[in-house]
Amino acid sequence: MALGEILAFSYETFMSNKVRFALTALGMVIGTASLILVVTIGMTGKQYVQRLIQSIGANMIYVEYSGGAQRITASASDPLTVDDMRAVQEQVPSVTYASPLVVLSERIAAGSGKEKDISVMGTAPEYQRVRNLNVLSGRFFDQGDAQARNKVGVLTQKMAEEIYGSADAAVGQIIKLSGLPFTVVGVFKEGVDTFGQSEVQDYSMVIPSTVSRYFTETAAVKQIFFTVASADDVIPATAQIQRVIQSRHRPESVYTVSNLTQLLSVWDKIANALTFGLLLIAAVTLLVSGIGIMNIMLATVSSRIREIGIRKAIGATNREIRFQFLAEAVLISLVGGIAGIIIGLAIPFSVRFLTAYRIPISGLSAIIAIAVSSLVGILFGTLPATRAAQLDPVESLRYE
Repeated sequence: MALGEILAFSYETFMSNKVRFALTALGMVIGTASLILVVTIGMTGKQYVQRLIQSIGANMIYVEYSGGAQRITASASDPLTVDDMRAVQEQVPSVTYASPLVVLSERIAAGSGKEKDISVMGTAPEYQRVRNLNVLSGRFFDQGDAQARNKVGVLTQKMAEEIYGSADAAVGQIIKLSGLPFTVVGVFKEGVDTFGQSEVQDYSMVIPSTVSRYFTETAAVKQIFFTVASADDVIPATAQIQRVIQSRHRPESVYTVSNLTQLLSVWDKIANALTFGLLLIAAVTLLVSGIGIMNIMLATVSSRIREIGIRKAIGATNREIRFQFLAEAVLISLVGGIAGIIIGLAIPFSVRFLTAYRIPISGLSAIIAIAVSSLVGILFGTLPATRAAQLDPVESLRYE
């Protein structure tokens, strides 16, 4: 029999038992759709974390004092200072921007006689560039403000909206910190929502670090942020900063120098493990659907024994009979696979159409899904096809 004739015969068989074959193909629909969605979820997760890191500061390096080593005699703390930041800027050429961070807690009047606890952060004007902050209204304080020790500050968007009603209304307002009046010159937000997992909290006010010294007894800073020229400089600059900081302090003092490359590496491992686990679930679904195809094809062989005998009696070879039933199994598998691919691609496309979020879509996953569908049809259709080919034509013609 010609290939076209075999495929046409398989199609006619499929159409004569549409409900049975459609239900058999349903498992393949679910399996292939799951396969594509799993790949999409994995790619979306990686893309989200990459955007998150880029918005926080892809080339950012931060230093923090972790304490001193255990000693028998107590020793004074050895914190970071602004002089450490300047030394790094002088000795590490790849550093482009730097900012210290001093964190204070204050309680301010929030209107209607209420008070609210806020976090006050003393930073340099470069902090805006280091952390990729978006100024929504007004401006960020500049170098002139820092040098003149102007009592100015910028508020987070949530703080401005809750206390003053809007970002625009907050600009120009006066906030007293420990009795000193500070003028709000701007409102900002982080480039991406970090869900409170960064130093910027919902109720934060950023003021010049030169002014924050009014509220501290020492010149110590909590953290120092650096930005390097390119992503390729992050790893070598991290090591260089570590050496410079350590050389300026006692040997037993411990300083943590970190970058977000480490976070990205950890997330890649987590995302890959999650994707692999979900792929196993999709593989189980495909396995179950393959068993369903094999089961329905075995039942089909049993119901068509007399037909097989007649075809063999008029000259059909075992190879043609085997290929006939194998083609039917592959057809069921492919119909389910194509339907699953359409559903699996339609969901991400609909999200992209209805929202502004651009979900990545992998064409490779669709190709893999087609290949897997064909493979499932071949693997689980081989046994029924072989059984049909091995039937004795004489016994088949006697079968009732």
